[in-house]
Amino acid sequence: MSRDVCVHTWPCSYYLELEKRWVPGKLSLSSLTLKFMADKTGDILVSFPLSSITEIKKESSHFIFSSITILEKDHVKHWFSSLQPGRNVVFHIIEHFWRELLLSQSGASVEASSSPMTKGKELTGLMACSQKRLEDAARVLHHQGEQLDSIVSSLDKMESDLDVADRLLTELEAPSWWPFSSKFWKMPSDTKPKGGSSMANSRALGKEGIVIRVPAIIFQRTESHVKPGSLTILVSGLEIHDSNSLLIHRFEKGDVDDVKVHTHYEVSIRQRFTGKPDIAFRLISAKMPEVIPILEMQFSKKIELLEDTLMLRSPRTPSPAEKDYSVLRAASGLMDCARHQESSGSQEDSSLQLQIREPLTSDEDTQELRQILRKLKGLALDAQTELERQDEALDGIATAVDRTTVTIDKQNRRMKKLT
Repeated sequence: MSRDVCVHTWPCSYYLELEKRWVPGKLSLSSLTLKFMADKTGDILVSFPLSSITEIKKESSHFIFSSITILEKDHVKHWFSSLQPGRNVVFHIIEHFWRELLLSQSGASVEASSSPMTKGKELTGLMACSQKRLEDAARVLHHQGEQLDSIVSSLDKMESDLDVADRLLTELEAPSWWPFSSKFWKMPSDTKPKGGSSMANSRALGKEGIVIRVPAIIFQRTESHVKPGSLTILVSGLEIHDSNSLLIHRFEKGDVDDVKVHTHYEVSIRQRFTGKPDIAFRLISAKMPEVIPILEMQFSKKIELLEDTLMLRSPRTPSPAEKDYSVLRAASGLMDCARHQESSGSQEDSSLQLQIREPLTSDEDTQELRQILRKLKGLALDAQTELERQDEALDGIATAVDRTTVTIDKQNRRMKKLT
């Protein structure tokens, strides 16, 4: 995301060191910068990038109470007080985005220092993002297939239990003088181990079903009740943990009633109840742009994009599918252009051809693009095969459920006759 999107705005006061007075206004945090605007004049009194911050502290004295101080690299100190809804809320959010920006810049600076950015490297980066998106979708699809396999094994166990129930009902229905009654009480020896293995499989599936985990700032009940923690997206639901990795709440996939995307960095999750308060959480994270596409895939019928998010998704910003298509088309065009230039290397004006060929893509970038395209093709074919297998499994599950329902109804009627 190249644009500097506003994350949050808080009413507060800023201390002017030269005039020795407090100025009321609004403190605005974006993904890259922090600025303060005065209420009366509308002037921006201070604005600086998050990357220039060296220290964020909560301070107070007999002159300044409940303040946040921010120290820049040039030893300029800024004081913010009268923060609403509270100092802790503003402190946790600013510190979160500052730390995440420092972590992301450390990796980006290493890459930038190693080699200059070219068109080929930019295209490779876009292709790598598309590959990551497809890998996340394939991971979700794989865990979904494991859940379907667990359902099939549970249905097999249920049918085995129904066979045992049928034998017991036949014994109860038989007259007392029936000489072969004792053999119906013999249980299958493999019934209990199957149950144990099914439980073990379900437990293992729950441990391996993590799709993505990101650090987040968690709001619960009111805006002033905030704490740092993390959001974990599972195949079977969502989990919210505090900073000590202790579970705060777990949403099963079917329990989530609505997911609202307020901005690219803020979402809210709610489970409705009748006769008691709803369970709702509001989460802000610098990594939320990576989470929102997965939420859209898992909760496609329950997710809601609010007006702020729809405005950010302007017509100038292509959708992920359009971006992937444009990346593939650009990659094929660049590769054809590279081949054409290699074949025409013996023509005249070789220096001009080198100037044209140099900014497009190098042989190393072209080779890397070919490898990424092969991986994308393999992932797409594997996803198609898995979808076909899951379609067959769903047909088998539907047939088994119908057969089990008929058997249960039949045995219920037999039990009513006995009573």
